[in-house]
Amino acid sequence: MTQQERLAEAMRLLGDLVAFPSVSVDGNREVSKYLERCLRGAGARIWTEADATGTKLNLFATIGPDAPGGVILSGHTDVVPVADQPWSTDPFTLTERAGRLYGRGTCDMKGFVAACVAMAPEFARADLQVPVHFAFTYDEEIGCFGAQALTASLVARGLRPAAAIIGEPTMMQLVDGHKGCFEYTTWITGREGHGSAPDLGVNAVEYGALFILKLVELRARLKEMAPADCPFDPPHSTINPGVLTGGQAHNVIPGKARIDWEMRPVQASDADFVKAELAQLVETLLPEMRAVDPAADIRTEIVAEVAGLERVHQNRARDLVVELTGANAPGLVPFGTEAGLFQAIGIPSVICGPGSIAQAHKPDEYLEIEQLEQCLGFLSRLIGRLERGPV
Repeated sequence: MTQQERLAEAMRLLGDLVAFPSVSVDGNREVSKYLERCLRGAGARIWTEADATGTKLNLFATIGPDAPGGVILSGHTDVVPVADQPWSTDPFTLTERAGRLYGRGTCDMKGFVAACVAMAPEFARADLQVPVHFAFTYDEEIGCFGAQALTASLVARGLRPAAAIIGEPTMMQLVDGHKGCFEYTTWITGREGHGSAPDLGVNAVEYGALFILKLVELRARLKEMAPADCPFDPPHSTINPGVLTGGQAHNVIPGKARIDWEMRPVQASDADFVKAELAQLVETLLPEMRAVDPAADIRTEIVAEVAGLERVHQNRARDLVVELTGANAPGLVPFGTEAGLFQAIGIPSVICGPGSIAQAHKPDEYLEIEQLEQCLGFLSRLIGRLERGPV
């Protein structure tokens, strides 16, 4: 297959993938079943696993010898919503214009998935000495829940490939590190009452505000705790209070409040520090709240705690991508990916994929055609490398 034929096939597949509106909350079952059909047609050995609702599927496919090791090519098939975004094109119809491919998920990250599937028949025709695996997951955008389930399944099945390449958009540059992403929801339960008698109620919004003020204080303290020579930008752990909701009227003491917040630790000790400080705050606030209403409470729910990708001295995935791309040095990114989850089960991992993260999640999201071509060339070189033997 010529490079032009590969590109045409990848663009055709990308158009099909974009047409599936696989927004995380709605599930990715249909797009996953489509990919399963494509990969089975290339001769892949496949297993899938569904979440509790049955609307979301992980897909794991293997081409090549039934042998240990090999390389995982990993991507997620869910996308973020388009509601209230001013798109100039139909977000679920691939539109080509001026060398760009517009559509939701083109860059994040159906472009990489389309390139992998377009190359699957060539992987199948090659004389691979070790297998290539395709791992396509659900719910990356809302907590990497699919990858958490998939990596647990890999452990249960005794599978440990030699390397994982996660194709998030990096402009095909090698990345071997990023911060973790920990997301939480804190629920404040107070007691409603008339606004004219504040001492007879427990104002959940007020206590929510105190909780947020503590988050802001901790954010400032984390700046002072930045590790020496930390390579990240910013070089310290961060906290962001994203949402505070509660109350229903000017003259009603709010009995419920909700805070959605996140932290992105550069080291595990920072996360432990934040949790300990917040636990101490709750121990201070609860007695005064419960003096008015014994049912008052402050409860924090873990939405997701996704490990960062730790830069390590020995990394076979990094060495492989350096060999394939000629990269001089790996970089770092501020956004989170599923790479740390693969690393946590002992699979050396890196990030390298087409497109720019600057286009992700925005209206008129696009992928440069030239980036898709680069990705196809990268995968073609990977085939040649796997024909020579283990990485």
